[in-house]
Amino acid sequence: MKTSEDLGTVIRLDLRSGAAELDTAKALRASVARQLGRAGLPEPDDPLFLVIDTPAGLTDHQRQYELLTAYRAVGEVRILVLLVGSAPGSYAGEDEAFQPDRRLVRPAVLRASGTALLWAGDLRSARTALEQPEPDAPEALAVLVDVLSVPDVYLKVLDGLGALPDAVAAPGVRLLEQDLPLEVRDRAWRDALVRFAGEDTELAPDLLATASSGADLPEPLRSLVAGRGGRDQRHREPGGVADSTYAAGAQALDYAEDALAGLRSLPGLLWASRRQAFEADLDQAHQALGEYRDLVGTALRGGGSGTAPSAAETAARLGALGLRVPSAEGMGERIGEGLREFAGKLLGQGLALRSVAQRFTGLAGRVEPVPGSALVRKLADHSTEALSRRPVVGNGPVATGHGALPAAAVAGLLGGLWRGPLAALAIAVPLVFLAVALLGASRLRGAGRPGRWGWGPRAAALGGAAAGVVVAYAVEPPLWLSAVGLLAGLGVAVETARRLWRAAIDSWAAFHATAALRKALAGLDALLAEAVREHWAVEERLHCADAARSVAGMLRATAAAAAAEAVPEPERPTVTGAPGPEPLDADDWLTSTSVLETDAFAVPDDGDSDWASAYAWQDGASWSEPGEPGQPGARGGFAESAGPADPWADRTAGVPRWLDRESGEGGPELVAVLAGDLTDAAMVAMEPYWGAVERGQAGALAVRRTEERVRDLLSTARRHLQHNGVLAPPPFAADHRTRAGSANLLGTDPRRVADLVGTEADRQAVVQLSSPEQGTLLSRDPAAAVWIRFAPEAVRDEVEKTWRTTGCVPPEQTLWTSSGRYAGLVRLTPLRMGVVDTVRSRQNSPADGFDPYDREDAYDRADAHDREDGDSW
Repeated sequence: MKTSEDLGTVIRLDLRSGAAELDTAKALRASVARQLGRAGLPEPDDPLFLVIDTPAGLTDHQRQYELLTAYRAVGEVRILVLLVGSAPGSYAGEDEAFQPDRRLVRPAVLRASGTALLWAGDLRSARTALEQPEPDAPEALAVLVDVLSVPDVYLKVLDGLGALPDAVAAPGVRLLEQDLPLEVRDRAWRDALVRFAGEDTELAPDLLATASSGADLPEPLRSLVAGRGGRDQRHREPGGVADSTYAAGAQALDYAEDALAGLRSLPGLLWASRRQAFEADLDQAHQALGEYRDLVGTALRGGGSGTAPSAAETAARLGALGLRVPSAEGMGERIGEGLREFAGKLLGQGLALRSVAQRFTGLAGRVEPVPGSALVRKLADHSTEALSRRPVVGNGPVATGHGALPAAAVAGLLGGLWRGPLAALAIAVPLVFLAVALLGASRLRGAGRPGRWGWGPRAAALGGAAAGVVVAYAVEPPLWLSAVGLLAGLGVAVETARRLWRAAIDSWAAFHATAALRKALAGLDALLAEAVREHWAVEERLHCADAARSVAGMLRATAAAAAAEAVPEPERPTVTGAPGPEPLDADDWLTSTSVLETDAFAVPDDGDSDWASAYAWQDGASWSEPGEPGQPGARGGFAESAGPADPWADRTAGVPRWLDRESGEGGPELVAVLAGDLTDAAMVAMEPYWGAVERGQAGALAVRRTEERVRDLLSTARRHLQHNGVLAPPPFAADHRTRAGSANLLGTDPRRVADLVGTEADRQAVVQLSSPEQGTLLSRDPAAAVWIRFAPEAVRDEVEKTWRTTGCVPPEQTLWTSSGRYAGLVRLTPLRMGVVDTVRSRQNSPADGFDPYDREDAYDRADAHDREDGDSW
């Protein structure tokens, strides 16, 4: 859909007051520049001028029209002159003797291509005896000017007039305005600003987990955060210094663990050399681990991440240690693309600015390289002192093992089944446990108090042996059975002793030292791998972190500005400082006049008069008088000053009969759609910023410029909402967004638009804006009139659907406009032949005393207007 900006900006000029100041090209251009500047718009290539004047002013303001037609522009200058009121001579005096107008005098300069006249003799078009038509109708004129200020309608009317004789016509209109009351629009806009800005809240745990994993990031950033060159890649070069040192430490630990396995066996209890071999291998493992720790410390202290002169020198230094830093070629070129995609993804999900800023701050923390000093501190956790401070199981009494006491008692019972002199053999099993206790105490010197683990089994074995002797005397078993019991008891005793020894070794501190050393070696290697990963793409990651923080800062600044603007005007903090003109953004635009208009009272000092207010004051009307009908509001193009606080309340008081106003209370998607418009504005404003990111220039200047662009587009969104309503998308709205219809945005029925635009083109469909005396000058040929049907593009689908549902034949050449407020019919009725008199300007101006209408006897003099076109005065 074409926007107003694509078609051009309609510049309004009122020559009924203040025309004297526009007597030079410089003054005219300054007046135009002021209007465009207040609207935040550039100088258009093809300016569209909407001039409000009276029929008498056509000749009185010939100088101004000459300046307009000669206005310097890149493209074509188009001029549409809206004439208000009847021509001089309509009424002869108090006796109301009617003298019909016979001529509309037009200077020849207005007969150029791209110039046309629209003559509205009676804006109210009163038709009953009770209605006393006022000479002027500011509220009706404001609506008509609003409609003609829509570029689509302006161009269509201009083209229609160009197809008529003399490019002059009288309008007939029937309009429907669908919009929101000011208080509803005000509230919806502020709610949208609050939703757009968001709040600084902690992320949910599930979001934190997702953010830490990098799963929510696009591919270029995911590699920088989670990949770090690939966690499955080897960081040690095979056969390099680091790999050889690590292999030596791992081999020493393997030898120590093999020696420990031999010590845990029963021969380890019998021979002292097993412990000596284990302790020697353990010392060797400590030494190898210390060498690897020194190498890791050298890699960390040789240059922290982010402090190395360059990535190439860092890679060379680590390469000398036998470490491999993966290549990061091409990563830097995709950072801007990744940040752009990430921001678009988050904002496209409807997240608020502050929420998006939080995620960019988190991204900066995740992608930023860890400083070398932080990694050096982690090295202390793997030192010998740290290992010695860790609690180790086995520093207390040695465990006796599971089921050792019952097994010792059973072994003693089986070995004690002897009678008589052979009862001395019952002591054999207890002697085995005694030998185990003595040998274990010798092998585990310095392992706490190992004697305790030997006392229990010995006592149990002695008790079992005594019980066996008692049983033997009572049962009197044969000798062969006692011998078998002794052998079985010795076997159980040996197995129990072996289990007791393993349990004693497992509770020994030295046994856990190998596991601690193994863990320390793995921790050192992981720390070295982390250091290598932190050196990977260090420059690109620093650049990405800085850019992400810049984006977060810009988003937070924009959110703060949006939140401040959402505060009602009386509650906003007063800004102290030097006095000066208040910027447009600070105005309460929701209740102010159009940005292409000036204040409603008094002609300003700069000479740029407000045509609406001047028009009202010409009649001596007081805008603050109680009971004054038709208090104009911002929507009609007039500013409110001393009138009611809510201009919407009086908008219908003076509504002309050719205008229907339907005000909704806001649909369910109103705030969401407005917030989406603000999000689109932020995305468009940030578009140049990604180029700065890719060039490595995402500094404070780029952030400030982006923030200014966001503010400008927010102002554009406000102006668009004011002039075009909620239905029409702003010029920066994303194409892929599906905009809700009038029912969901305004709470109005689109059927009324369909019924109005689809009305049969007859004289009863519109109200002719002509006075009775002007009506005699119009063409009586119905086919000569030009009909224009228009409706907002935003409701086109709904209107066409309604036409299909009701069986209505869609009218041809319906104009779908960029504005979302007005829909209706316009009929351009040409004047009769000979009514328009085109004259050339004479050297003397009207101020010299020449009046082309010659008010006294203009219609009695035969030569006043009865001359051929082109005749010179």
